[in-house]
Amino acid sequence: MAEGKAPSPAVAARELMRRLDRATLATSRQGWPYASLVLVALDHDATPLLLLSDLAEHTKNLQDEARASLLFDGTAGRDDPLTGPRVTVLGEMSTSQDPRLMARFVARHPSAEAYAGFADFRLYRLAVARGHFVAGFGRINGIEGPALLRPGAPALAAAEADILAHMNEDHLDAINLYAANLAGAEGQGWRMTGIDPEGADLRLGGRIARVNFATPVGDAESARAALVRLAKMARRGG
Repeated sequence: MAEGKAPSPAVAARELMRRLDRATLATSRQGWPYASLVLVALDHDATPLLLLSDLAEHTKNLQDEARASLLFDGTAGRDDPLTGPRVTVLGEMSTSQDPRLMARFVARHPSAEAYAGFADFRLYRLAVARGHFVAGFGRINGIEGPALLRPGAPALAAAEADILAHMNEDHLDAINLYAANLAGAEGQGWRMTGIDPEGADLRLGGRIARVNFATPVGDAESARAALVRLAKMARRGG
């Protein structure tokens, strides 16, 4: 993206989705709209991932009707929430047994590790059909699924666990600098919970933060170069 150029609606919507770790799930309960709070992680291509209990009402609803939507709400802290960004993502929900996706979800939500292996919990992915992005008053865009998502990066996905282990074991100082000087999130003890082509996710207890790369990365080498650039930027104060 050229310096100073505003991101496209699809990119801005995807950035919003990536920096949030929860959403409102809307399912159909015998024809009635049913909304519930869920924890969310995103795959490298921005496909939403949810870990749901078979006993939950929304899961029972999905067994009858797989079509669902997720509302990602980025309006927190605003005097007038309606001036803030939010995106509704529509698609069909299905279960996944991919261990990489489960690992990515649990890394994003460490508390989920306590129940991720239970027989009555399953990982779901939302096959995105369309998005509806509201960036503020009068700034409304419909986005088709292929535009809202981005191509995955298999090489980066294969290296993600090793990158996270290396960063969290050897470069906690850099992660804390990312949080403080690039994401405006103070505190010590931040950890990196995920890396994708567009940036990295951080967590400290119940707080989350995100840093974005200037250009997308696709493998361990380009990710390392991007993280080094972020560290230099953070040391300069952002």
